[in-house]
Amino acid sequence: MPRVSLIVLLILCFGFTTNAQLACYVNMQNQVMVWDKGMIRKVDYLQPTEVKVGKITIPYLDNTRSFKIYYGGGVKTVNIGFTNEFKVSDNLVTFLNSKSLNVFDKGNIKNLSTFCTQYFMGDSVVLFFDGVRSEYKAYYEGNVYPIEGFLAGTPLEVIKVSDNIVAYDNYANQFRIFYHGQILEQENYAVSSFEVGRNTVAYQDINRQFKIFHSGQTFVVEDFPPQTYQAGDNVVAFVSTDGYFKIFYGDSVRTIGFFSPQDLRVADNMVAYRDQSGYFKVFYKGNIYSLESYYPDKYVMQYNSVAYVNRIGMLRLFTEGEIYDVTNAELENWEINYDVLKYQIGMNMFRIYHKGNEYD
Repeated sequence: MPRVSLIVLLILCFGFTTNAQLACYVNMQNQVMVWDKGMIRKVDYLQPTEVKVGKITIPYLDNTRSFKIYYGGGVKTVNIGFTNEFKVSDNLVTFLNSKSLNVFDKGNIKNLSTFCTQYFMGDSVVLFFDGVRSEYKAYYEGNVYPIEGFLAGTPLEVIKVSDNIVAYDNYANQFRIFYHGQILEQENYAVSSFEVGRNTVAYQDINRQFKIFHSGQTFVVEDFPPQTYQAGDNVVAFVSTDGYFKIFYGDSVRTIGFFSPQDLRVADNMVAYRDQSGYFKVFYKGNIYSLESYYPDKYVMQYNSVAYVNRIGMLRLFTEGEIYDVTNAELENWEINYDVLKYQIGMNMFRIYHKGNEYD
């Protein structure tokens, strides 16, 4: 197993993806260090008060509560003491200065509204209510799009935002989807039930048909509403009205079996469930993987990975179709962000595991 040495006193947070690798920690001198694709950089001299890690950015409030963002190998000071809230996703950082909503997108800062009371954030889209113009708007790829005018002081009742898509019932009780900069007139009636994921919206229409919008196309999947369903990134798992467990992936439906999984979870690219025999299984990009002959009490799913401790005390990581036995040491704590596993042995010994590589 390849290993890379990294002296760490306290790891605050970390994040890795296929396209970017970021980690941040505070060393024994209380200096803030960033690990970016294997390169270690000192970015601050005092421990920050709050820090979050996205796919390509690390926003944080420093020791004096100045708001800063690490991006592209350097740190940008955004303001000194004005930011009261910030969020991060794969590609975006949103932050509020009082009620003023702003977005940081690949090095550029744009003010979205000087008075915002409600907003929703995805990996590449932000839906927000502009209180100045009393209008819902969406930010996507550098542009702001009008979505819906405010009606009689009543906010939209149901809005769901995922990575790159927004779905909602508008004021005229019509179901709409905002996708790739366009408002799609999906249904002329409101829908009472829908779920969203990357490129994907699953819903029950007014005629009780179960439909899935995926990458610009709409599929009538079932003529009757499912017993249950969940949407993820390009995937929808559901139990049909006649009791079959099915998964929509790659623009087609695959029947898994005649059973209703009691423990069904969909997150990002994966579907995890307990099968008829009690086995712990994962559906990932068209394939089914059997991980254990029992269903674990605790596991964590993110992006392309599942992590858990099995019955013999082994910390196990399933990631992108591969299974890794990480460690059987007695652990103080462990967690997963993106596809990276962090675990703690003892008081101050932290290790990071990513795709067969271990860093300590």
